[in-house]
Amino acid sequence: MLEKFCNSTFWNSSFLDSPEADLPLCFEQTVLVWIPLGFLWLLAPWQLLHVYRSKIKRSPITKLYLTKQVLVGFLLILAAIELALVLTEDSGQATVPAIRYTNPSLYLGTWLLVLLIQHSRRWCIQKDSWFLSLFWILSVLCGVFQFQTLIRTLLKGSNFNLAYSCLFFICYALQILILILSAFSEKDASSNNPSFTASFLSSITFSWYDSIILKGYKQPLTLEDIWDVNEKMKTKTLVSTFEKHMVGELQKARKELQRRQRRKSQGNTGDRLHGLNKNQSQSQDILVLEEVKKKKKTSGTTENFPKSWLVKALFKTLYGILLKSFFLKLVHDLLMFLNPQLLKLLISFANTRDMYAWTGYLYSVLFFVVALVQSLCLQGYFQMCFMLGVTVRTTIMASIYKKALTLSNQARKQYTVGETVNLMSVDAQKLMDVTSYLHLLWSNVLQITLSIYFLWTELGPSVLAGVGVMILLIPVNGILASKSRAIQVKNMKNKDKRLKIMNEILSGMKILKYFAWETSFKNQVHGLRKKELKNLLTFGQMQSMMMFLLYLTPVLVSVITFSVYTLVDSNNILDAEKAFTSITLFNILRFPLSMFPMVISSILQASVSRDRLEKYLGGDDLDTSAIRHDCHFDKAVQFSEASFTWDQDSEATIRDVNLDIMPGQLVAVVGTVGSGKSSLMSAMLGEMENVHGHVTIKGINLSGGQKQRISLARATYQNSDIYVLDDPLSAVDAHVGKHIFNKVLGPNGLLKGKTRLLVTHSIHFLPQVDEVVVLGHGTILEKGSYSSLLAKKGSFAKILKTFTKQTGPEEEATVNEDTEDDDDCGLMPSVEEIPEDVASLATKRENSLHRTLSRSSRSSSRHRKSLRNSLKTRNVNTLKEEEETVKGQKLIKKEFIQTGKVKFSIYLKYLGAIGWYSIFFIILAYVINSVAYIGSNLWLSAWTNDSKTYNGTDYPASQRNLRIGVYAALGCVQGAFVLIANLWSAHGSTHASNILHRQLLSSILRAPMSFFDTTPTGRIVNRFAGDISTVDDTLPLSLRSWILCFLGIVSTLVMICTATPIFVVVIIPLGIIYVSVQIFYVATSRQLKRLDSVTRSPIYSHFSETVSGLSVIRAFEHQQRFLQHNERQIDTNQKCVFSWIVSNRWLAIRLELIGNLIVFFSSLMMVIYKDNLRGDTVGFVLSNALNITQTLNWLVRMTSEIETNIVAVERINEYIKVENEAPWVTDKRPPPGWPSKGEIQFNNYQVRYRPELDLVLRGITCDIRSMEKIGVVGRTGAGKSSLTNGLFRILEAAGGQIIIDGVDIASIGLHDLREKLTIIPQDPILFSGTLRMNLDPFNNHSDEEIWKALELAHLKSFVSGLQLGLSHEVTEAGDNLSVGQRQLLCLARALLRKSKILIMDEATAAVDLETDRLIQTTIQKEFSHCTTITIAHRLHTIMDSDKIMVLDNGKIVEYSSPQELLRKSGPFYLMAKEAGIESVDSTSL
Repeated sequence: MLEKFCNSTFWNSSFLDSPEADLPLCFEQTVLVWIPLGFLWLLAPWQLLHVYRSKIKRSPITKLYLTKQVLVGFLLILAAIELALVLTEDSGQATVPAIRYTNPSLYLGTWLLVLLIQHSRRWCIQKDSWFLSLFWILSVLCGVFQFQTLIRTLLKGSNFNLAYSCLFFICYALQILILILSAFSEKDASSNNPSFTASFLSSITFSWYDSIILKGYKQPLTLEDIWDVNEKMKTKTLVSTFEKHMVGELQKARKELQRRQRRKSQGNTGDRLHGLNKNQSQSQDILVLEEVKKKKKTSGTTENFPKSWLVKALFKTLYGILLKSFFLKLVHDLLMFLNPQLLKLLISFANTRDMYAWTGYLYSVLFFVVALVQSLCLQGYFQMCFMLGVTVRTTIMASIYKKALTLSNQARKQYTVGETVNLMSVDAQKLMDVTSYLHLLWSNVLQITLSIYFLWTELGPSVLAGVGVMILLIPVNGILASKSRAIQVKNMKNKDKRLKIMNEILSGMKILKYFAWETSFKNQVHGLRKKELKNLLTFGQMQSMMMFLLYLTPVLVSVITFSVYTLVDSNNILDAEKAFTSITLFNILRFPLSMFPMVISSILQASVSRDRLEKYLGGDDLDTSAIRHDCHFDKAVQFSEASFTWDQDSEATIRDVNLDIMPGQLVAVVGTVGSGKSSLMSAMLGEMENVHGHVTIKGINLSGGQKQRISLARATYQNSDIYVLDDPLSAVDAHVGKHIFNKVLGPNGLLKGKTRLLVTHSIHFLPQVDEVVVLGHGTILEKGSYSSLLAKKGSFAKILKTFTKQTGPEEEATVNEDTEDDDDCGLMPSVEEIPEDVASLATKRENSLHRTLSRSSRSSSRHRKSLRNSLKTRNVNTLKEEEETVKGQKLIKKEFIQTGKVKFSIYLKYLGAIGWYSIFFIILAYVINSVAYIGSNLWLSAWTNDSKTYNGTDYPASQRNLRIGVYAALGCVQGAFVLIANLWSAHGSTHASNILHRQLLSSILRAPMSFFDTTPTGRIVNRFAGDISTVDDTLPLSLRSWILCFLGIVSTLVMICTATPIFVVVIIPLGIIYVSVQIFYVATSRQLKRLDSVTRSPIYSHFSETVSGLSVIRAFEHQQRFLQHNERQIDTNQKCVFSWIVSNRWLAIRLELIGNLIVFFSSLMMVIYKDNLRGDTVGFVLSNALNITQTLNWLVRMTSEIETNIVAVERINEYIKVENEAPWVTDKRPPPGWPSKGEIQFNNYQVRYRPELDLVLRGITCDIRSMEKIGVVGRTGAGKSSLTNGLFRILEAAGGQIIIDGVDIASIGLHDLREKLTIIPQDPILFSGTLRMNLDPFNNHSDEEIWKALELAHLKSFVSGLQLGLSHEVTEAGDNLSVGQRQLLCLARALLRKSKILIMDEATAAVDLETDRLIQTTIQKEFSHCTTITIAHRLHTIMDSDKIMVLDNGKIVEYSSPQELLRKSGPFYLMAKEAGIESVDSTSL
């Protein structure tokens, strides 16, 4: 039929059977024309409908659009001309074939359709349609055949249809032009991100990304340079889509959970009674360790959460991307198996002398085309997988954040801040990682099946021997992998312990320095690190074994398969086609088999994470139904029979409270430690679980203000109806407290007329409040006005009576230096740490985490600064504040600005730590391995050549055995040397890790205190966590892989060049392109990786701050603002991650192109130099060239990995070089028994915090005699604490000296000095470990001495009541002891040291009055023989001192006995007057 249609031959295979093969013109004009046209007409309607549905504002006409339309217009005119020509030619007889009419007519319709489609794209962001681009490509490719046929016809001198040929040439040229134009992208005004507007060709090759790569090469990229992500990928959009699906799936899962529980409860009725008894006994035992309780609880509730809904919800959110990536992976996998077939054809082409040259060229071109399409599919697939991963991570992170804002306390108690942050960082990351492996589940099975099928066709059943070996090695590898994993898990525990100690060391650094305990803690860390390194070495050895097996596998498999094949049947001769095709197939098979264990372990890890996330995200929300809001209520707040608890399983903390608060009242809530004051506040804010009863609140808005002045300012600023103030006066000086009460809280303050609930310990403010509520054990003991309660002579009057005498009005004042959260680890370093107030302690023990979000500034009321500034500065002396802001910012900046290449000296430092001998031998072993690899390839090539020399019958057995033996031996040499090199490098890298960690630790412990003041703890911890972990795990692996890849590429190129020396000509330009692409990429990638980590940590720190300050956020109802802030942060990080992913694809596609060109040129050489080469050489060269693409890609990846990871060594090195404080012990040792008297002389002593700051003490001169009691007073910032720091040489003198018992303290070692002084610090810092370790870390004292000290510190009864006594485990920061107990333990610590000089940095503000009295009495009695210096925050504690030193602005303004000072009206007299002290006697006990 088609013959008639064309009037010529449609198909005849004789056309191809000649050196100058061609296709029949009829075939070219029908099939090859109709393929692209059919493609276009089939897809056009769907495309136009899509445009119609998703159209946006029409964009203006551009030059590119006009040019395209004009060119298509020309094509339309040409088609019309051709039709006209045919019509004029047609003279009525049937001479003109029908094809001459149909094609121009089809083209007329097609070009009109193209014009319409191009016009319709004006309404899209992406102006270029992917399927038009494909149409042009198809059209040009299919036109090639007709083009060359017509040229040949013309060259033969045939002028047949000259006009038609000319028209075709012009058309073809125009189509090529349009194809070139469609590679360019049109910009769109609505979007500045070129990825949205990129043309099809630009987006599959990632060329739209060139501009960023160029920019990144010229200068380090900043956040502004990176484009925002697509609206569809923004956090907000993703989360709202996910939540829709999540709600439905969660409901189903909850119903399923109820069904499970019903089934369980039917079987469990008998066990319940037993459970009740257990609970009662538990509540009687007061001191059950929290940890144990927690463990019991979690083990009990493992099953009780809705399960298996998360994956479904995620799938429904993201199925589109999944399906697209599935399709691309399928195409790639199928194309992969064309390579071995093409290789086979090429080998047979080389072996067959009489095949036409054009078949060889065709195979070469096919090689290239298949490889190119494969690369494009693979990169598109990876891009989608990573996009999917990031999307999953973003969705999970944002959902966790959202959940954290509403999670109930019951659910929240199961997680520490760290664990919650872990969900966000680790678990979300695990789910992200698994997405890139997802498709491998089916793809591996497909690849394995196809490989075995094709191998069977080559070698028959002997394949099973080889595959059998592979399958046998899988469990061996699996066992090694699971062992390694167990070691990793064990090591993670060691790492956690080590980091926990490091955290504590850094938080309590000041205590370590005061007590000279650094060495004890250093040894603890070293002990843990030793275990860690031992495991690390074992892990390295396991990995080496796995690598050895991985290397041995292909060798073993090919040796066994080929041996079996030749041994089974003497007719089986191994020829080049069989051997090299099989080797290529075995290489393909190796990947899915080695990936399988990884895929499985990744999925297992992700499933653990999935469970954890399902438990968290499916947890109960806070139930605030017991808090009722009524706008028309006559009382401001009413508690009706209200009982609340922190935990449903434990007793109620607030019991049957009935309390009415009238609008506009100021109500004070008082009571001893743990009486439930803060809990009452929390209950009102809806933070507790309701047992029964309810709270009714008038109006809507409440403000909660906690301790610091910032919080108070923030609360006042809200202008609310009701203020809930949790002890805001506990952390300020007397006069500041007074000022705040009068100006803000009191009857004449800013808030007068508002309803205020004030928790306070400041008894002297009580006469001014409207009502006093006295709490005890969670119930209201009494309430009424101040005077009526005094008259009642109840519990309130008792408290007052005992203490009014001894306490001045500034009973509560301490210096305002609150701790601050300034790093992601939730640690709270500060210059001088202060106690948290009692109220927050009670709540902290109940895990309500009342840490506020704000950072407080340590400034006096005279030193007012803007709110914003206060938030920025760290709590340092007033004098340091402005400096600090600038300085602090600079320091933090420095963290970000490490740009550009890592210095070569850093590489040398790391290699030096491994050891130069080791490095030499490691490299030598790897080189021998490469030589053996080349040898085995050459040997195989010679072996396959035997098939030409011998026929199947006379192949001598000795020859065959020699071939098998040597081939096997060379394989074993490869394996053995890889094993040697890997074991050696595991040993070397562990050694390097050890050296670097030791240097880092000793450098940090010897750093001066100023370093810790100006460096956020999180940053130091990061060095010990992230950076050390990189040096332990990632860096050695990257280095090893790099060496292997590099030598692999070199050996492949050497092999190709030995076969065809002319190949060098191709290698040189390709090498230059390769290196330049790499240089461009590495600069950008490195910076993007840095930006990623810089933008990632704020997400986590913001999250941990949110979790810590949750009650505050809820009290102010600012959830929405925090959610938006979090979304912005995640989006910022997301754009960096996206950019980094694209940069990897940009690189991969270019490198794969270079690899594909190497394959193409080497196959081309094989065709061109066919006469000089044998088939085995062709097989040997091409089977190696096929491998090179992947290796090239790996090499760049590894180079950039090493660049990225060596930064860890750079960062560690930065802290190894930190300047150290004076040596701990010098040659000059103080005399034994020093100081025997305890005399202290200050001679014109001056000190400053850091060289660039002003003096804090400006020339202090005074003598303190033996056994004198000195009280030091002064306003905030007068230099009181600097005096202590000077004595301990925390700060070194800037001038003058301090002499103790005739020894200048600057002349001896720090430990010699600090071990002889004792301090009872402001804040009672404890470390996790036993009580004994906290009192005596060096084990210098006997148990009797320790018990004696505990008895004197009034702790003996408490400690002996504990189950484990002195071995009782103290939790982190001593959280399982009350503040009072911690303070008493610090007292016991001082009692043990028995030194002649005692410094008390007094901080009894956080202790109830009873504990305060105990401490005072003990100190007076036990330290009577010592010289005592007391830094006073409340005057009554120092009125019985021998002398009082009044400091102001760093100078001594008065120094005399208290009696003297009260007589003359100086600064001290004024302070005493303010505190209501007229004479020394008025304060005596």
